[in-house]
Amino acid sequence: MFGMVRPCTHRLGERLTAQWMAHLCGLCLALRGQAGQFARVVTNYDGLVISVLTEAQAGAERAGRRRAGPCALRGMRRASVAEGDGARLAAAVSLILASAKTRDHVTDQDGLLAHRPVAAAARRIAGVWDKGGARAGAGVGFDTALLVGAVERQPEVEALAGPGTPLLAVTEPTETATAAAFAHTAHLAGIPGNAAPLAEAGRLFGRLAHLLDAVEDQEKDAASGAWNPLTATGTPRAEARRLAADALHGIRLALDEAEFTDGRLAHVLLVHELGRSVERAFGEERHRHGAGAYGPAPGNPYAPGAPPHPGGPGDLPPPPPPREPRGLIPGCLVFVGMACTCQMCCGTYEGPWSRRRRDGMCKSCGDCCECCSCCSDGCQCCECCGCCDC
Repeated sequence: MFGMVRPCTHRLGERLTAQWMAHLCGLCLALRGQAGQFARVVTNYDGLVISVLTEAQAGAERAGRRRAGPCALRGMRRASVAEGDGARLAAAVSLILASAKTRDHVTDQDGLLAHRPVAAAARRIAGVWDKGGARAGAGVGFDTALLVGAVERQPEVEALAGPGTPLLAVTEPTETATAAAFAHTAHLAGIPGNAAPLAEAGRLFGRLAHLLDAVEDQEKDAASGAWNPLTATGTPRAEARRLAADALHGIRLALDEAEFTDGRLAHVLLVHELGRSVERAFGEERHRHGAGAYGPAPGNPYAPGAPPHPGGPGDLPPPPPPREPRGLIPGCLVFVGMACTCQMCCGTYEGPWSRRRRDGMCKSCGDCCECCSCCSDGCQCCECCGCCDC
């Protein structure tokens, strides 16, 4: 799993976590359906934002859901997963970009790819992903040539860049590709009026992806002699931080202009979680003072102890009764599968043997109570405030 949008389940809350996992599993299964079992390795957090946006506009029923069978990556539990056009578009984008990244590594002879047999195998895999991405894109009416063209232009843009070159000239191909993908979700949802604002949100999302990648890799690139847009153009980190802040603000404004059936998850991912990604990349931390800083906003209907509210946590069905523990061998098999995912690190998972609900070992997601600050600006995503007893 990779990507700059990395939400913690403690911040999302139970309802949004269920939606998030539905899209994550839906993308994984769509990748398998389009390009085979191995293609599931390119499942990424950023790509599934496309699936989230499609469902946010069309609604879960129109966007498409199905009941998936047991999977080792979710503790051998069944789950409701996204299966509509949004998931297929996300798969198409993920496959095309993963193929391009693989070819770049082959060209640069990175690591094992310096060996001819390994490089030849990687090229074959990239070819399979290209065909799968094109097939998935055609199935939802999306021309993947837009993505391929943007990827092919990137090396040319980088070759022409030097000290004094505007950094946004380097990020333009990425911006163009993500703008096209985001805008197409409006057509899939049947709301063409959303295409313009979502194209703007996608353009700025691509800019952020490029900026944060450059910031995080700058020291490593300097040590290895690799090309880095900040170093090549002589852009100070302070300027990169300003551009990131402008992009975050622009994404929020663009989302405000779009029409959503249920935009809570999209808002949390593209506004709040992207903001945290920027803070991580630039090594920033939030320091809050005062007892009220961690408490829910006055009148918050989702605060602990509040009366049930339509559509809120008070309406959630009671948890299912505990199931019988697994035997030694089945539990070991489930453990091996779960150990390969982030569920046992940061998140909630089912114990391989006991089948009891457990929290991940890693608490690096920070204080989940900080999500309550989202209520102060009237963004209506206060559901996350029910994640703890603050």
